[in-house]
Amino acid sequence: MPDLADLFPGYESKWINTGSGRIFARVGGNGPPLMLLHGFSSTLVMWHKVAPRFANKFTLIIADLPGYGWSDMPDSDKDHTPYSKRAMARTMIEVMEQLGHVHFALAGHDRGGRVSYRLALDHPGRLSRLAVLDILPTYDYCEKMNRLYALKIYHWTFSRSLFRCRKR
Repeated sequence: MPDLADLFPGYESKWINTGSGRIFARVGGNGPPLMLLHGFSSTLVMWHKVAPRFANKFTLIIADLPGYGWSDMPDSDKDHTPYSKRAMARTMIEVMEQLGHVHFALAGHDRGGRVSYRLALDHPGRLSRLAVLDILPTYDYCEKMNRLYALKIYHWTFSRSLFRCRKR
C-alpha cells in the first residue's frame, strides 16, 4: 500500500501505542489541537480535502480508529468490547495524551461522531469543542427502530453492538 503522504503534505505520520494496539495518525498544522475521527467504512484519508482548511488555525490529529486503516485490529470478545464506542473513545484519549494534549477540540463523522459523543460523556472536561457530522441523534434513532425501519437500514443492523436500544 502506498504511503499516501501526498494527500497530507507536511504532516507527520505517527504510530501511537495504546491498550488497543497501535493507532496510526497524521499530525500537522498550527494552533490548538483538533482531533478528526472518520466514519464507517472510511479511514483518516476521508479528511484529506478538509485538513488544509483547518491547518492554519489548528494542530490536526487525524487518526484511524482501532480496526480501520493502518491502525491495529484489537482482539475481540463475544461482546465486541474493543469495538464499542466507549473503548474507542478511551483509545483516542490515550492517543491525545501521548501526543501531549489533555484538552482538545474534536470532530467526528458518522461512527467517529458516535465515538466523539461517548468521549464527551465519559471524559468530561477534556473537550473545548465538539462537532458531530452526519449522524442521527441516538435517541431518535432508537425511537424509530422497528422491523420495517431495520429493513430500510439493514446494513446497520448487522452489528449487535452498534446500538443497544431499549424501550423504556
